[in-house]
Amino acid sequence: MNLRYIILPLALLATTCANVAPVTPANVAAPAMSIAAISDAYIRLTLEAGTHEAEYVDAYYGPPALQDAAKANPRSLAQLIAEARTLTAAIDAALPSLRAESDRRRAVALRGMLIAADTRLQMLQGRKFSFNDEAQGQFATVPDLKPLAHYDAILANLETLIPGDGPLAARVDAFNERYVIPKDRLQPVFDAAIAECKRRTMQYIPLPAGETFVMEFVTGKPWSGYNYYKGNYKSLIQINTDLPIRISRAVDLGCHEGYPGHHVLNLMVEEQMARKNGWKEYEVNPLYSPTSVLSEGSANYGIDLAFPAAERLAFERDILYPIAGLDPKSAQAFWEMQQMTEALSGARLTIAKMYLDGAVTRAQALELTQTYLLLSPARAEQSVKFTDHYRSYVINYGWGKDLVRDYIERGNPDAAERWRRMEKILSEPTVPADLLP
Repeated sequence: MNLRYIILPLALLATTCANVAPVTPANVAAPAMSIAAISDAYIRLTLEAGTHEAEYVDAYYGPPALQDAAKANPRSLAQLIAEARTLTAAIDAALPSLRAESDRRRAVALRGMLIAADTRLQMLQGRKFSFNDEAQGQFATVPDLKPLAHYDAILANLETLIPGDGPLAARVDAFNERYVIPKDRLQPVFDAAIAECKRRTMQYIPLPAGETFVMEFVTGKPWSGYNYYKGNYKSLIQINTDLPIRISRAVDLGCHEGYPGHHVLNLMVEEQMARKNGWKEYEVNPLYSPTSVLSEGSANYGIDLAFPAAERLAFERDILYPIAGLDPKSAQAFWEMQQMTEALSGARLTIAKMYLDGAVTRAQALELTQTYLLLSPARAEQSVKFTDHYRSYVINYGWGKDLVRDYIERGNPDAAERWRRMEKILSEPTVPADLLP
């Protein structure tokens, strides 16, 4: 990575985040601190912030004594915000003296985490941000969204391509419901899908000995799948069965939550950054930070990387359909439906922005979600419920995937180089600006 990539994230954060959480020499002292000392303070800050919001800390596998101390005597939100700004100023003071590229990249990434903490803590105090300011503050990026009018032509085209009576969304949903995995076959279908996701990943990325995960099927969640990283190369993966799971979700979730998605990213972060480099800040992972752009974006792109289109169709048709008790002869039709509707996926982010900025009501957001994402009322409710709960975090899936894909596929490299680039961004301090051309 050249010097422009190293400096750009700092420049972006310094200018665009000024409206979110002012951090300037005029109002924050810049103490002399080493990056290691800032890292230690950041860990304590994050663990204490986790006492104010249950989901704030997504993973922690450092010394239990630090977490116990945070729970025993946490600082107030106001004190934590002040600490985040003090540490940000300390990084700004330290950056000019850092000569090694790895040290600068580490410092820039840590700075982004502190800006995200500042922003999230303000939100916990009750401060309201616009969608774009919230995204910039927490994730160091603002998505380039298309207006809903952009998707009207796609819907009009689908009206002619998908036959039947009734509204287009109802026709598409009814068609897709033919491909639901029976509940008594979920385990073997997911086992087969995950095994193939892992086999394909291991062809290109060496995994540490002993890595593994436990998978559970759960209900009552706002998400479809979740990876809880436990440290020591182990994860707990939960799959939500509130709604019937269609056959395509086996590969989707197997890659996204497992290989080469969240499980692989987390174990590589632990192996390469926390253990090999001794960068202890990577032993704690806050849910709302710029790392989430990379985490969700690489997990979504990892599906396409592991299963190029024709190969995925063949695997699902020949292996998963028989296990699920579905007719393999119908696989082509379902695949074609997915390809036709994929172009609408970006509408989810546009609707989320409109809803969170108050441009539409929740009822209108539900109606728009049904119309533009071609979902049933129940699935639209699950989608909007996710936005209610996680707010601008939703950008990390579609926009994050776009950033990761554009970086990895830049120049049209072969498969081996794409996997090499994937491994690189998973095992080094990477912020959204690093993925830009």
